[in-house]
Amino acid sequence: MPVPILSVAQMRDWERSTWAAGQTEAAVIARVGEHLAQHALSMTRGGDSILILAGRGHNGDDARAMLPHLAGREVETILIDDAKTGLPQVVCALARQPGLIVDGLFGVGLSRDLDVDWQSLIRLVNEARRKVLAIDVPSGLDAESGRPRPEAIRASVTVTVGAPKIGMLSVEAAELVGRLEVAADVGLVACPVRSDLEWTQAEDFLAFPPERGMGSHKGTFGHVAVVAGSLGYHGAAVLAARGAQRARPGLITLFTQRESYAPVAAQLQSVMVHPWDGGLEQARFTAALFGPGLAAANLPPSLQGAFVAVWTQFSGPVVVDASALDWLPPGTVVPGCRVITPHPGEAARLLGRTVAEVQSDRPGAVRELSKRFGNCWVVLKGHQTLIGRESGEILVNSTGNAGLAQGGSGDLLAGFITGWLAQPELQKDVLTALRYAVWEHGAAADRLGEQRKNWIIEELADELGRGVATE
Repeated sequence: MPVPILSVAQMRDWERSTWAAGQTEAAVIARVGEHLAQHALSMTRGGDSILILAGRGHNGDDARAMLPHLAGREVETILIDDAKTGLPQVVCALARQPGLIVDGLFGVGLSRDLDVDWQSLIRLVNEARRKVLAIDVPSGLDAESGRPRPEAIRASVTVTVGAPKIGMLSVEAAELVGRLEVAADVGLVACPVRSDLEWTQAEDFLAFPPERGMGSHKGTFGHVAVVAGSLGYHGAAVLAARGAQRARPGLITLFTQRESYAPVAAQLQSVMVHPWDGGLEQARFTAALFGPGLAAANLPPSLQGAFVAVWTQFSGPVVVDASALDWLPPGTVVPGCRVITPHPGEAARLLGRTVAEVQSDRPGAVRELSKRFGNCWVVLKGHQTLIGRESGEILVNSTGNAGLAQGGSGDLLAGFITGWLAQPELQKDVLTALRYAVWEHGAAADRLGEQRKNWIIEELADELGRGVATE
């Protein structure tokens, strides 16, 4: 199940419920220590040194609980009650260039600005430019607002306990939090609070996608129509088609502009490619994608009209990306599943706002976009992509990295989403299909990032779907 994203007060309520149920703080801290140690080992190699900076609160307790589980590493622990007296020890330890620094100084309970000595210590750690594993929240970061107070540790990875805290998902906090991981199984009771924001986990997809039946055939898995590609932008059409292929629908038909037909058709084998002739025979398809690569200045007038007809009349899922987002008719009642996939710049244009305004309230942008375009599903791309509608839960994606900031990444994702939504059986649970597509797109990027730093989108197209364990 997805994990709720909580305020600090809600997290405290959860902890109190756990202690009231008879669980001990010591037992939870021991479990947290095991989780943290696993991450520390994965971030280092045998023989590497780990510097643990432990404060006087529970964050320090969590840090010390790692010690029995760090075999094969040289570990130095500095207990810091006072920044001024601890600073010389930290200077000496950093001079030895540890392979990893564990930040266990301050937790989510920080409610004041740090004094100048703590600020100096934090700047010293940041300036060392070593890998940092932060416990629960980077020290100095306000877990409620997402703002530093006024300095904060710049973590490579933050392992937060139980559930993410709301401030850690702010755009301002992203560079400080680094990669956010959740230690969910630490002995807390079932979370007694609900949240409209929920964090997606790998465990959510243990039964997805479902295994294919022995008697299934092409018709079982639907037929995707992709309308994409124009002069100078034919690669987007190819990537969208390849994304759809990785979801393995029964059939894929790609309609592209005549000027881009030859290079598109030459790069695809099992996808049927046709030059655009003015319309779609909607009854042939179970899902449609419009938008990737439709950026040339001389597109035929029939294209936008055909899109509006599909958006307003087609009973199957319609996915809209890139240039086709500008064709969306606001306020229309739509007959079936509709999905739009804007990045922050496109969302800002659709809402008549600045990118900064969209990024300052990403959940609010999801709600407003959905409301404006017929309660459609919105996949608001970017760091921690959001999936949601006008009401109900908004899912926060937990995978992906900065390597996805390449041209073609969104085209691939749009096709991958459409490939899943084309399958009639999966249309019964649209949210799970959307969540999985976004999660696996990011997870594929993470797997590539572990192999090499300079991977490209064509490699992402090959990697996409390898995380599926049930087929």
